[in-house]
Amino acid sequence: MTTVAPSLPAIVGCEALTAAKIVGETAHLGRFGSKDAFARLHGTAALLVWPSNKQRHRLSRTGNRQLNAALHRIALTQAHGHPPAHALLDRRKSNGDGGIKALRVLKRRFSDIVYRAMLTDQNQSQPIAA
Repeated sequence: MTTVAPSLPAIVGCEALTAAKIVGETAHLGRFGSKDAFARLHGTAALLVWPSNKQRHRLSRTGNRQLNAALHRIALTQAHGHPPAHALLDRRKSNGDGGIKALRVLKRRFSDIVYRAMLTDQNQSQPIAA
């Protein structure tokens, strides 16, 4: 993993096996036009619904469940041992979100972090054309 995606294991909670699962399930980052498209791949992009004329978001049950499980492992690890993630969960819970909804927000945040890390690795591995 240090040659393919060196930035992923640098993320707290993303060890070699989780990083390998993310790289393997993603295949090639060039397939996605944005971080939002990447989030739709593994189901962390929230869906907008309107029950009884009241707008809210709900969890998407579609997407790659293996990749979603890898992000879930990262989120749980950081929620238990990383102060910024724990602070985010506490802030969301104090604003009225439940524990599951706060964890979903955290997973979406890590989806963006993983996307940026993989994009950085991809840009550094490509040779510069003269």
